Amino acid sequence: MEEGPGDISRLLERWSGGDQAALQELIPIVYDELRRLASHYLQSERGGHTLQSTALVHEAYVRLVHAKNLHWQGRAHFFAAAAQSMRRILVDNARRRQAGKRGSGARKASFEDALTVPVQQGLDIAALDEALDHLAAFDPRKSRVVELRFFGGLSTEEISQVLGISAAAVRNDWVVAKTWLYRDLESGETNQ
Repeated sequence: MEEGPGDISRLLERWSGGDQAALQELIPIVYDELRRLASHYLQSERGGHTLQSTALVHEAYVRLVHAKNLHWQGRAHFFAAAAQSMRRILVDNARRRQAGKRGSGARKASFEDALTVPVQQGLDIAALDEALDHLAAFDPRKSRVVELRFFGGLSTEEISQVLGISAAAVRNDWVVAKTWLYRDLESGETNQ
């Protein structure tokens, strides 16, 4: 029998209440989805990256399991937290790699290309993270919409649920955020 979103939410609620057996039941249900998301992000990495999707999933899992005082509000909330964790791991990894490779001449993918499915090869995750931070200073909600959609793979409806806003607001934020980030990334490329 295939588990549905309600089963995941129920297990998350039990886990939040301290039921470690619920965590053991939850892992196999969410693992494949987390691995799919990790593979999706790693496709955007430049050749020669050292992080594998399994390692990314495991690192994100460890961070989520060890997070303190989290009360999971359902499937979408869990995957939003997983997305944020994966973003941090990917950015940290990209920054470590780039620290010794400044000016290597690697090709940069445009942001507009990067936000289409599948993720384009060569996306500069560190630059995207920096642009998202710039956007967050201007409009935190729009930054969060991009994070949830791009890094979390959440649907418009799931993002709506996580952020407590309408689906129309999510769609509008997505369009505006893409434009804003595209400009920020393009201006950053010309200033380097």
